[in-house]
Amino acid sequence: MKGAELFVKCLENEGVDYIFGIPGEENLDVMDALLDSDIRFILTRLELGAAFMADVYGRLTGKSGVCLATLGPGATNLITGVADANMDRAPIVAIAGQAATTRLHKESHQVVDLVSMFRPISKYSTQILEPENIPEIVRKAFKVAEAEKPGCSFIDFPENIAEMEVDSGRTPLLAQQATPSEPPAEKVAQVAELIAAARFPVIIAGNGVIRSHACEELVRFAEKLNIPVATTFMAKGLLPAAHPLFVGAVGLQARDHVSCGIERADLILCVGYDMVEYHPHLWNADKDKHIVHIDASPAEVDECYILEAGIVGDINHSLKRISAGLAPKEENPATKLRDVILEEVASYATDTGFPVKPQKILSDLRAVLEPEDVVICDVGAHKMWLARMYQEECPNTCIISNGYAAMGIAVPGAIAGKLVYPDRTVVAVTGDAGFLMNSQEIETALRVGTSIVILIWHDDAYGLIEWKQRSQFGRTSNIDFTNPDFVKYAESFGAKGYRISSAEELAPTLKQAIADDTVVVIDCPVDYGENMKLTKKLGELVSPI
Repeated sequence: MKGAELFVKCLENEGVDYIFGIPGEENLDVMDALLDSDIRFILTRLELGAAFMADVYGRLTGKSGVCLATLGPGATNLITGVADANMDRAPIVAIAGQAATTRLHKESHQVVDLVSMFRPISKYSTQILEPENIPEIVRKAFKVAEAEKPGCSFIDFPENIAEMEVDSGRTPLLAQQATPSEPPAEKVAQVAELIAAARFPVIIAGNGVIRSHACEELVRFAEKLNIPVATTFMAKGLLPAAHPLFVGAVGLQARDHVSCGIERADLILCVGYDMVEYHPHLWNADKDKHIVHIDASPAEVDECYILEAGIVGDINHSLKRISAGLAPKEENPATKLRDVILEEVASYATDTGFPVKPQKILSDLRAVLEPEDVVICDVGAHKMWLARMYQEECPNTCIISNGYAAMGIAVPGAIAGKLVYPDRTVVAVTGDAGFLMNSQEIETALRVGTSIVILIWHDDAYGLIEWKQRSQFGRTSNIDFTNPDFVKYAESFGAKGYRISSAEELAPTLKQAIADDTVVVIDCPVDYGENMKLTKKLGELVSPI
């Protein structure tokens, strides 16, 4: 058999359901081998969209999403999505065709050193130089991508290696992953003593808790010990939004640590926490916090993240062992933030202002969606509103890119979300800028039969940059643009389009879009005049600890 056929067999062995990508001359043999495979190839309109689909697939499933490109520009188009997945800890395996090894030593058409290019944005980057090595390379790629902290593995596959004959006795290697370690007993005892001595401990929970399937255990831990929980943006939904111990999501501004009670806490328990989301210099600038690190991976070295104790091991087991002999705290240092956010959203449920206020959009969106429906959030001003104020009830139901924070993820990400959860409603929430970065994937969504709703927050500007410019300088610089008619644009693909002309239309339009059971674009003008008000209101909050 050919090397390409063995390669596809190895992908099948890893349980790959989908490959997102675009064919090219240098991956012809792989594409032909896929015709005899149960793996479904999702043809995208740009390799960036393929990488984002693999990214969100990895986030939602914990399995490696797979994306495929040809050499040169096809491969480099993957880069932003690959970097996003790697920094957001989503397991993906990116594959690129390459020129024959007989011309890699010299200047040659479309040839660049892809292995070196992808190495800084991946956990493992390699080139297949012998067809006999395919089983080992594929197995290692998936093992490394899915091990904590998850990320990207990149495989460069030269076309002549794909064409070569290989011994038919070559078979894929057994797919297996290491079991997370049991937390060391002496570290468990040390952390338990610190918690017992603390008067006002606070938990900062990160996406590592979701990846480790430790959400229920964290809730039990917090409830048993009566400890409030703040989450990073990517860990929203660990606790239902109305849970009495949930004090909010941190990451919007430096003063989050004040409103969430972190500033006055005497012990910070960082569980599955990743500092790429909310850096400790924002909540421990004076370097005086007592910090405990509980994760499947060791703590990053940072001058603002010096530990009193750390536990590396299975998060579920760590939390169980720590809480076993501890009594609940008598005082619950609950903060005002959660109540303010709940009140803020509720107060706009009947708001009739137009353009529609962000609080009203979030209120209506939450009202029409079921708890397990999925929102894929793009990057922009709307992201800050969803991250802080969207009331998530279940983990992994509001996917936010927050490590790398790449614009353009929402539409392709929603396609992946619908493939993973065909029976759930999936909504891409995006700004008008982010939407047009990957709107061509509407055709992909229609072709592969993924019914998604695309909710555009329309303001004819880079709203988040405007927010930051006004906050810092009191004026704006080069952030305005014009847009096409989004309704006609959607219809030109064969999708449906609706334009919101009053606040009262939004909720019924969202319901209709879900019932339409196709790709639907909703053009919703948004009043971002509320941005500065939100920053001011949340910035004035002070924890009563």
